[in-house]
Amino acid sequence: MKGKILDFNSENRTGIITADDGNRYNFDVAQWKSSVLPKSGAKVDFSVNNGSAEAIYQEQAAADIGSKKVTAAILAFFLGAFGAHKFFLGYNKQGVIMLLVFIFGFILLGIPSMIIGVIAFVEFIIYLTKSNEEFEQTYVNGSKPWF
Repeated sequence: MKGKILDFNSENRTGIITADDGNRYNFDVAQWKSSVLPKSGAKVDFSVNNGSAEAIYQEQAAADIGSKKVTAAILAFFLGAFGAHKFFLGYNKQGVIMLLVFIFGFILLGIPSMIIGVIAFVEFIIYLTKSNEEFEQTYVNGSKPWF
């Protein structure tokens, strides 16, 4: 069933969802299946059991996913050797690795820096060729930091 969060109390970690059928359903954060905490106004998909919402997933607009994919691809193309696209996607450890290898790679005749540049370009191509849903599943929800 589809609906929208009316209210979420972060202290007792409970909330209310108004469903498309016109009914309201209480929920506990234990039933929340998305990676970020619920907030008022978020659109959700959920099931109902004994008058309570269960298995609640936050819906994300396709435009949000697409813009994240395009932004990550542009960063990978222009600033990928510095790991900018990794930082943008939340992979800080991998971003620092790319940044340090690029900077200190010049000590070794620039070969490691060129390799990091090639890796960033390959990731640029991969980001563009994946569908929005596949990109979100792999890099946003799936936490796959490399390729």
